[in-house]
Amino acid sequence: MSSAAGPSSSTDTSRQATEHLLQSDAYYSIEFPGYVEENSVPNAVQRLGGQAAIERAFKRNATKVESFLELSWRPEQPFAHPIPGSVVQSNNILLKVTKRRRKRKEVEGMGGTEGDFLAEAVGVITKTARFRGMADFQYSPDASDPAVLLRAAMDRMDVDYIRKYAIPPEKEDYALPVGLSEQPQAEGNAAESVSNAPVRSNLRLIPPPLFSRQTIPQIYNYKANNMSVVTTFIDSETGVEKKRLINKARWKGYGPASITFSEKTTPDKPPGVAQEAQEDADVRILTLLRQKFEERPIWTRNALNNQFSPADAREIQNSKCLIPLVCYVFVDGPWRDTLLRFGYDPREDSSARFYQRIYFRNINHPFVRPSVVARRQEQRDIEKQTSTSTSAYFDPQNTEQEQPGNEPPSHIFDGIHLTKETAAYQLCDIVDPMIKEMVEDEAGVRDECNERDGWYTTHALESIKAVLRHKFFSLLEGHIPSDEECRALLNAEPGSRPVGPRDAHRWHAGKHNMAKGAVPPEDAAAVRLRAALDSTAKGATGRGR
Repeated sequence: MSSAAGPSSSTDTSRQATEHLLQSDAYYSIEFPGYVEENSVPNAVQRLGGQAAIERAFKRNATKVESFLELSWRPEQPFAHPIPGSVVQSNNILLKVTKRRRKRKEVEGMGGTEGDFLAEAVGVITKTARFRGMADFQYSPDASDPAVLLRAAMDRMDVDYIRKYAIPPEKEDYALPVGLSEQPQAEGNAAESVSNAPVRSNLRLIPPPLFSRQTIPQIYNYKANNMSVVTTFIDSETGVEKKRLINKARWKGYGPASITFSEKTTPDKPPGVAQEAQEDADVRILTLLRQKFEERPIWTRNALNNQFSPADAREIQNSKCLIPLVCYVFVDGPWRDTLLRFGYDPREDSSARFYQRIYFRNINHPFVRPSVVARRQEQRDIEKQTSTSTSAYFDPQNTEQEQPGNEPPSHIFDGIHLTKETAAYQLCDIVDPMIKEMVEDEAGVRDECNERDGWYTTHALESIKAVLRHKFFSLLEGHIPSDEECRALLNAEPGSRPVGPRDAHRWHAGKHNMAKGAVPPEDAAAVRLRAALDSTAKGATGRGR
């Protein structure tokens, strides 16, 4: 009767591995990509940069730059590119193998030697230098080239040659015949011989420090790119049909149409690339977007996203062709970084002043990618915002205020709640009573739109910015400012202009920062001229003394 199947309970020690003590000595190893014998060890060390370079690479607290090791097969040639290596952490065991030879007995006329092998663990290899990358392309310039000779003179510190070196005149002999006899020949025979003889390059090119940054081979199996397709086109000059390869996976830019403030006309239709992708766009979301732009001609991206559910807002962000199908953008001016309805020109409508955008930089705001937890929390905030009605915030003429304890959406500023760490608001989305009164005051409206201040006068816009800046940064510090503080700020010095961005920053006049408070070009030119005149006058006074 056989015994029941189960784990073996044998106590036979003959099948168990023998335990050995492991020495605690630490060793370093180098995976040298070549044959190294006992008498060639000095050559191998020399090709690795010498003993000093090896010790620096294996230093205990070596930095990434110090642990870089190079193997040069031609150390005598300065233009040869070495093979890069790296020192990595390892946990290997160093074995010492000893072979003892002994005479084998002759059996049936066969003789020879046989031996016993003894393996002994002598320590642990904690660091290993490896050369796993591909070797760079190699190019050897002409050894008689003056630049090569100068490089050799610098290596041996030949001061006389370096002082006498001069750049040779350009002979323009970029191609020389191969094997042409130096004996004088007839003029006709020489010309015919030169024209028929093979030529060699004489460009005198000095190789760069690196030809290729690619160290890992690409496994392409000698196959064509699957994303490349053959297309035909007609050459506009010759009218001949030609073929070319097109990468069908290439990135297509679906950015909205953009104009500058100085351009007279506004776009009335989307770009051609966006129109071609209209068939793939979500019709329902595209219809909702057009309805939103009919209700309000200018939006910021943040305000527009808050009008949709989280799923629709994510679809608008992922589908790059939806926004370009319904709006265009200004790259400068008071409506910079806003989305405008096709055909609507805010420079001709004074009521567009309510949609001007004010932006303040927060230097303490970390420009880092938020974590997954932070993005999920932000998504919950969006869901909470979209669950409540926000229509009272969009009408600049609506004087109703939100209920206490109800935080506004992230694009609304009420002077009490801080919804984000960067200040980028449209004037119509500011519901703070004091600032709203300043925004709706028609005494500070211009007769003609200005590139820097829009429809507001400089004094009126600077006053709005000063109050908004004070309230926003006070909320960042955990303090809710009062209207009395803001009035005291505006009336700090009777007759002086309000504090504006130009007091804290020195902006350079340009197309992309005119709406931030940059000095107009003519004023900047006058300031530079006055500074130059003052400097000249001081210099003349000093010389007179």
